[in-house]
Amino acid sequence: MANVYEVDSGKLVSAAAMKLKEKGIAKPAYLDYVKSSPSRERIPQQKDFWYIRSASLLRQVYVSGPVGVSRLRTRYGSKKGHVVSRHHHMRAGGSIITDALNALEKAGYVKKGKQGREITPSGRSLLDKVANELTRGA
Repeated sequence: MANVYEVDSGKLVSAAAMKLKEKGIAKPAYLDYVKSSPSRERIPQQKDFWYIRSASLLRQVYVSGPVGVSRLRTRYGSKKGHVVSRHHHMRAGGSIITDALNALEKAGYVKKGKQGREITPSGRSLLDKVANELTRGA
């Protein structure tokens, strides 16, 4: 019986993204027109960016306990290049993270707590099942 901590996070997120796509988590209409962070130059190029980010957020809520949007914005941020001065860290945009968490909350995988978003038993079960499938397939 494997859990989320014992499998490769990239494989887990990819497999969980396919499960979320099958469940039909609603993708916002604006996602094809906005960048994911002020430090990015283009919109996301991945075809299933929404489901990959949602699965990654679900894993972060599972691993990091109650977590808020502000901490997740820092986690998904990146360096912004400057011409004269050195690179500076920029936080990711909050609307994509907030909308993904709201969609996961509507699906029943995440709930709001006093200190941030927490994973529900159904969200924990989904990620554990995906982790078990990955270890059985390997």
